[in-house]
Amino acid sequence: MPRITPARREANRAQIIAAARRCFARDGYHQTSMPDIAAEAGVAVGAPYRYFTGKDELILEIAGEAFRLIFDPIGRIVDAAESVTAADLVEAATAPVSGDEAVDGAGNAVPVDELLRCAVQSWAELLRNEGLRQRANAGFERVRGRVADALRAGRRAGTVPAELDPDRGSRVVMALLHGFVLQRTAFGLEDTVGFAHEVRLALGDAGVLKEDRRPDGE
Repeated sequence: MPRITPARREANRAQIIAAARRCFARDGYHQTSMPDIAAEAGVAVGAPYRYFTGKDELILEIAGEAFRLIFDPIGRIVDAAESVTAADLVEAATAPVSGDEAVDGAGNAVPVDELLRCAVQSWAELLRNEGLRQRANAGFERVRGRVADALRAGRRAGTVPAELDPDRGSRVVMALLHGFVLQRTAFGLEDTVGFAHEVRLALGDAGVLKEDRRPDGE
């Protein structure tokens, strides 16, 4: 039997991830079995186990992709700018998941709604799975640290209030982003451009609003 090529292996893996994402988003994590995922992918029952140890690894993969789409732009904007505001960070993070589709790390188009639904479900799993919680916490702290660094730079540049504590302020920014995910997924937040606009107003960034950021031509 000929060996599977790396390209074919990656395609098979992506096919299983996409099937799991659809199943989790549609039926929920605990209502989905590995045979369900195999059936959705159109592969043999045991095929998913060639690529993943089980559902935990799959949901970690899918939720991780959702959070990478949101949090990676924070690192890029921090690296590219000498100073940013808290609202800049929120806007950069929400933009990639504001449409119907996003592009994952492999260059594949993925439905945003499916990704975010899986991300929300992953939070519940953190309460019962210590291994998942530790990995998620490490990722959270890494991003929060970048946000805190950005707020420190903003204080030095005068774009962030001098009275703001960067470490506590970073938790406020992260809370806004997590709240965005929950509202976007569960509570019908559709006007994501307007959300970013109002974040600027709420955080006192009205003076740096750009015309192309204002919703409805305001």
